[in-house]
Amino acid sequence: MITIVLGSESDREIANKAEKLLEEFDVEFETQVASAHRTPKKLKEIIDKSKADVFIAIAGLSAALPGVIASHTLKPVIGVPVEAKLGGLDSLLSIVQMPKGVPVATVGIGNSENAALLAIGILALKDDDLKEKLDAYRKKWD
Repeated sequence: MITIVLGSESDREIANKAEKLLEEFDVEFETQVASAHRTPKKLKEIIDKSKADVFIAIAGLSAALPGVIASHTLKPVIGVPVEAKLGGLDSLLSIVQMPKGVPVATVGIGNSENAALLAIGILALKDDDLKEKLDAYRKKWD
């Protein structure tokens, strides 16, 4: 199970790409919208109630969302920086420069497909069927 959290409804298009890939792999997921800054109580509730094995956090500007999620869970968090200002470099640096002890995996700016594939890879560690699907998917480029 994967929980995708969008910092803003304006990030929906990026989330849709990850959702499409997760559907292709038949991976259960849910998508929520919550801001680390504007709706922190809602975000904490989402984290606490989630049955996710992995979180994908899509955020732009200061991009605190992935780090805040990581500060409230021991589960893997994958950050997807969004191009909002400065070509998305501000978001990328905010996500990738987490302090020691609170790791967040980070993919390229807007690359929610890689976030989905990384999450699938994590789930595939304990799911042989998913591992086979991921292997077949990657062989497309052989």
